[in-house]
Amino acid sequence: LVDTVRHEIIERYRPGEDDPHLKVLQAAHISDDEYFSHMVLDDLNLIIRDIREAHKKDSESAPQTTVADELKENLEAVENFKGSRDEKLVVLYCKQLGINYKNLSDEEFRWLIRILKKSKKMGTPISQRKKR
Repeated sequence: LVDTVRHEIIERYRPGEDDPHLKVLQAAHISDDEYFSHMVLDDLNLIIRDIREAHKKDSESAPQTTVADELKENLEAVENFKGSRDEKLVVLYCKQLGINYKNLSDEEFRWLIRILKKSKKMGTPISQRKKR
């Protein structure tokens, strides 16, 4: 429709190339392909949004929080924990594994520390003193 009106104006009034009205009509032109692509995209976006809402609680859906967010929360909780370095590491590992630290017996705690000390990652902290 816009193209038809533009061509009619050009034939009837013969405006110059710099005519502002013609430039507005030219800018308003939308190709059929562009129009239908936009319409299909809008429909697909609605369908995808409905599918996402319907399956939000499925086990295969992406979690609301990322692993990095959970680790950050766990590290902040461990930072505020009063205890030795080993205890803090045990608390961190328990949080990561979904184990309630407070439910561990003293014996379970000692065994967990023994097991974790076998890890190379649980080694002694690096000395802060300068080496000579």
